[in-house]
Amino acid sequence: MNLQLIQKYNTSGPRYTSYPTVPFWEPEKFKIKEWKQSVHDAFWASGKEISLYLHLPFCESLCTYCGCTTYITKNHSWEEIYLKALIKEWEMYLDILPTRPILKELHLGGGTPTFFSHKNLEFLISSLTKKCEIGKETEFGFECHPSHVTFNHLQTLRSFGFNRISIGIQDFDPTVQSAINRKQSYEDVFIATNSAKNLGFNSVNFDLVYGLPKQSISTVQETIRKTIDLKPNRIAFYGYAHVPWLKKSQKKLEPFLPSTEERMEMYTNGKELLCEAGYIDVGMDHFALPEDSLLVSSKEGTLHRNFMGYTTQSTALLLGLGMSAIGDSWTSFAQNTKSLKEYLQLVDEGSLPIFRGHHLTHEDLIFRKHILNLMCKYETEWTESEFHHFGLSLNFELLDELKNDELIIFDEHHIEITEKGKPFVRNICMAFDARLSERNSEKEIFSKTL
Repeated sequence: MNLQLIQKYNTSGPRYTSYPTVPFWEPEKFKIKEWKQSVHDAFWASGKEISLYLHLPFCESLCTYCGCTTYITKNHSWEEIYLKALIKEWEMYLDILPTRPILKELHLGGGTPTFFSHKNLEFLISSLTKKCEIGKETEFGFECHPSHVTFNHLQTLRSFGFNRISIGIQDFDPTVQSAINRKQSYEDVFIATNSAKNLGFNSVNFDLVYGLPKQSISTVQETIRKTIDLKPNRIAFYGYAHVPWLKKSQKKLEPFLPSTEERMEMYTNGKELLCEAGYIDVGMDHFALPEDSLLVSSKEGTLHRNFMGYTTQSTALLLGLGMSAIGDSWTSFAQNTKSLKEYLQLVDEGSLPIFRGHHLTHEDLIFRKHILNLMCKYETEWTESEFHHFGLSLNFELLDELKNDELIIFDEHHIEITEKGKPFVRNICMAFDARLSERNSEKEIFSKTL
């Protein structure tokens, strides 16, 4: 990657798991009644197929680099209390849906989902699935900390049809692990990986992060080599998102963070090693072996992106359950409260625990489609009639710069991201983000794009 281009385009920008991005939602205009109607309408538009995201926020210790919404405790009596609330929230949505849904996609995120005992996870999944049909081709996945996942966890989830596991590695180096307060041994990862494969999980993903405190090019290279030895099907290799204005625990990491140039060398070296080992660059930060469904979906043009990241499944309705979880009906977004106490109280009162959301305008929907195409297909096109609706909102100055730097091929009806431009996909999408002009330029609200 050209250092001059890195310095030019390494700006603050969204990851585009949604459009509009959360800071530009208009919660003052959001109405829960309209959200419920959009859920009902999306259910039919989706052919009764739905996706479910369950946020299980508990962790026994805080990883200081983490940007997720978590609740730190070693008190496992929270398990039963929280699961009962999740099931009650699910039942509220079932009351909105006109008939039994077809569950196409299910993801357990966190936190650490395996904070919960395998017996409690069995109770949760059985309670959810007994009130819906299971789709013919499903993707059920969960995230785990390799030191906190047992064979019983894996066996229980596999028995319910889970076929994907995402293991948080970040870096194998003990010094880096100590700096971010996340400790797991190579043996822990080895056991979790091989146990999952032996039980029939057809996709094992590793999360690796570059740009962490006390990380070096050599630690990243060694982490990549160890990863290659374990041969996960997929790898998410992404840059550490430094957002101390959102996560105060990150502030103390600043003296130990690598420079932008070092970050890019870490990524370039890591990518070269992965590609030499047979992994293929799928999309932003993602690599997969040739037979993995993520790569197959990318080649077939069916890759999708939502709040769960890249996915092979695409439904018109994603319901988010649990504190801070986000739902998506394509025309509306809704996010649950980030307070555990408030979440439990609202659910107990029989109210959807939503604290903010956004109803998409006609222009939002147009830009959402094109940004999604760029993120998943590296290209998008439009008709002359459609261009009249959104053309004036495009950032033509940025598009001209991207074209001059050979990062895109751009004409009046089409844009295509070049191979050289793929690492800059977030910057390219920003040219289609009409709402970015609304931001306060003095206030940083996103992580760096590179």
